[in-house]
Amino acid sequence: MGQSNQPTGSAETSTGVNWSPYLVGIGIGVLSWIVFVVVANPIGITTSVAQIAGGVATPFVGADVVSQNAYWKTNAMKLDYGTLFLIGTFFGALASSLVGRTFKVESIPTVWSEYFGPSKTKRFIAAFIGGALAMYGARMAGGCTSGNGISQGLQLAVVGWTFLAVMFASGLITTLLMFRRPR
Repeated sequence: MGQSNQPTGSAETSTGVNWSPYLVGIGIGVLSWIVFVVVANPIGITTSVAQIAGGVATPFVGADVVSQNAYWKTNAMKLDYGTLFLIGTFFGALASSLVGRTFKVESIPTVWSEYFGPSKTKRFIAAFIGGALAMYGARMAGGCTSGNGISQGLQLAVVGWTFLAVMFASGLITTLLMFRRPR
């Protein structure tokens, strides 16, 4: 895609649909207020993902193993606000991609292929390891981007702002290391 003549603060997709990051940010802020009022909880996803992982693990390792796990004892799988938020996030992203006409199924993104080759196995292993590390880090931090960054950032909590600064710095460093062009 070449140079865009779009105004600052909008992102152009290949179909010309604009998503203003300012409006999206305002939407997330309003959603956070509504969630605090309605369910008295901050927005967040990783606890629900971990709860669902316990439910998914049960047929493979047995209910007794899952029930004896220290984390799953206090965070058993259940259909609650967090689970509904997780499901809503998936369907919201799907709806956004359909409305913006950017939805496509691909196993190897173009940028990955350009830098690391067309191997599906390599891509899936990297995606699995990256996802596992991100989830582990989120659980160690006591929350994910939405829980720590957005919810705690909106509350002006030091941990929220620290999390956001470290997350962005880590993303920049990782991008520079993984996607730099050879000289």
